[in-house]
Amino acid sequence: MRSVRKLTLLLLTAALPIVLFAQVPISMSDAIMKGRTTLAPANLRALQWIPNTYQFTHVVGQDLVRMDASSKKNTTDTLKLLPQFAAAINKLNGSKLEKMPALTWTGDGKGWFRQGNDTYTFELPDKINRVNGTPTGAENIDIHDKTFKAAYTKNDGLWVNIDGKENLVAQSEGPGIVYGKSVHRDEFGITKGTFWSNSGRYLAFYRMDESMVTPYPIYVLDSMPAQVREIRYPYAGAQSHHVTIGVYDTQTGQKLYLNTGEPAEQFLTNIAWAPDDKTILTAVVNRGQNHMWLRQYDATTGAYIKTLFEETSETWTEPEKPAMFIPKNDNLFVWQSERSGFNQLYLYDMDGNFKRKLSNDKLQVTNFTGFSADGSHCVFQVADATGLNRFIYRTNIASGESKRLTSLAGIHSPLLNTSGDFVLDVFSGVEIPREVYVINVEKPGKPEKIFVAPNPLKDVAVGKTTMVTVNSPSGIPLNARIIAPSTMEEGKKYPALVYVYNGPHAQLVNNNWLGGGELWMHRMANEGFVVFVVDGRGSGNRGQAFESAIFRRCGDVEIEDQIAGLNYLKSLNYIDANRIGVYGWSYGGFMATSLMTRPESKGMFQCGVAGGAVMDWKMYEIMYTERYMDTPRENPDGYNKSSLFNYIDNLDGRLLLIHDSSDDVVLWQHTLRYIRECVKKGKQIDYFVYPEHAHNVMGPDRVHLFEKIEKFFKENLAEGKEGQP
Repeated sequence: MRSVRKLTLLLLTAALPIVLFAQVPISMSDAIMKGRTTLAPANLRALQWIPNTYQFTHVVGQDLVRMDASSKKNTTDTLKLLPQFAAAINKLNGSKLEKMPALTWTGDGKGWFRQGNDTYTFELPDKINRVNGTPTGAENIDIHDKTFKAAYTKNDGLWVNIDGKENLVAQSEGPGIVYGKSVHRDEFGITKGTFWSNSGRYLAFYRMDESMVTPYPIYVLDSMPAQVREIRYPYAGAQSHHVTIGVYDTQTGQKLYLNTGEPAEQFLTNIAWAPDDKTILTAVVNRGQNHMWLRQYDATTGAYIKTLFEETSETWTEPEKPAMFIPKNDNLFVWQSERSGFNQLYLYDMDGNFKRKLSNDKLQVTNFTGFSADGSHCVFQVADATGLNRFIYRTNIASGESKRLTSLAGIHSPLLNTSGDFVLDVFSGVEIPREVYVINVEKPGKPEKIFVAPNPLKDVAVGKTTMVTVNSPSGIPLNARIIAPSTMEEGKKYPALVYVYNGPHAQLVNNNWLGGGELWMHRMANEGFVVFVVDGRGSGNRGQAFESAIFRRCGDVEIEDQIAGLNYLKSLNYIDANRIGVYGWSYGGFMATSLMTRPESKGMFQCGVAGGAVMDWKMYEIMYTERYMDTPRENPDGYNKSSLFNYIDNLDGRLLLIHDSSDDVVLWQHTLRYIRECVKKGKQIDYFVYPEHAHNVMGPDRVHLFEKIEKFFKENLAEGKEGQP
């Protein structure tokens, strides 16, 4: 988001054996509503290590199961904590506890949990205390895990609760001023707006001023007349919001702001406290998103101290992870960056001196797991060169020497205990629902298998999954997946459905359970369709060059690669090349509409469904769009070529557009304007709106969405519909 192979289309791997035992057809309702619950692979629920031990726990029903990784006897005991927790909370007049709460362990037999609005600590066997609470209606709750101070927002203001006492940190000065919430439209890895210091004395927080950003109306329908809820939406090329970082001292009640300086239209990301609570590191990114400075600020005065280092890029620089400090060494930290072409781990000191790289040059680090307690080594997850697999690596901090801890092809997701001696490896493969292993980090040897999930689909009719490789016109091999009907008639030609996303950060095909396929795809397969997916250039987890191929020209290389996939699909002797449809949502909606109307792919698809589609990147948000396209003023040709308003005349097949009336990501305005232009040009189009859903249709209404999609493709790709618009 590598290696180039010969221009041959290579069939890689095989059908799932479960189809031999399939009995019950899956309904679309079950595919949607049960796909992540009863029809998903079982797991060790709430799996976590107990700090400073070799023990880990998971939940079975309402009980807690505790195991010891170091025990040769595989010691296991069951803790029935719910009755005593419920009784203790009742005595404290807390809200009724009816199911096992989500526990966070802090040590052997010690931990905390939330119930209702309150925070409780426990020490086994029977000690429970209420240590803090938050008011009804509090949002964005952030608990410090040692002091149990609670930061939270109410409306657009920020509060801190200490030992049950509310303390106002900051109150909004007016419309568009927001405290303590996520900023920059959740880009750059930002997911929240408050950041506790290590000791819990200080709270860093975001202040966002959106008052200069034009309000945008979202309709609220359950009133007469309908009401409007306004959001602030910064369009590409328009004025952006301004963000600053505050620091609140819980001991003195004083607050200050970091001197992050001008220009105001910059991105302040990846906030990290130094271990001593005295300074804050922040990645500052320019609006052009091609220059990043990692800067240090004095948390007690707000003063700028220095820039530790900076990064530039001909495409974009996108820091997404804060600095991670080495245990027992306040002077060293790990920084993640794609500066070499792949996301890597770099070791720095607090003077900004680069020490060494901790990961492999040509492999993408996909998740950093953690450090050993003594700071001697770290563990992380890596994608292999194909992008299909994830392996676990361990690196010595002092030498930079790495070793791989797992070998079986598939997806390995690690949990490291605090000492760094053991890893819990949660594993899945195309034909393996889920397994969990215990790995000794120093002596991996043969991992100990502690859990095997049964096949949740053994009694369900699912399609036949095949993983294939398709060569891009650039020569780069692309990962693709075919889901075909479980039983196919000799000599019969089947219609095909191409599911597309092909945008940044996303990967649809991998060596996970079912190859990453969704159960609705298996429903469609056993209704007589072949479902095909290819991850073209622009999609994630294969390095910066692969992903940045879309730079300044969204839609171009993606169409090339989707056409390459389509040509492969048509070469299969069981595919009816005249009955092929395409479906995608969000970036995938942009791609589905592009494939239906751009001249490069005109007439290749008989019909399409585009949900939540970006129709013109000038109408999309600054943070995402300008990273990939620059501004409309800087890149007028790129914006003009990618605008789907320019290709309406090419629409020949049936196109169903779907949008959510409360979409605050891809605004409803995109498809409303598109319909208006279709009417002007005399182009017939199908359209459906889901009232008051946001950027996707969730909950029970999602069944309605996929039943509509299924009906549309059945009607438009039925036998006898060949080539008909």
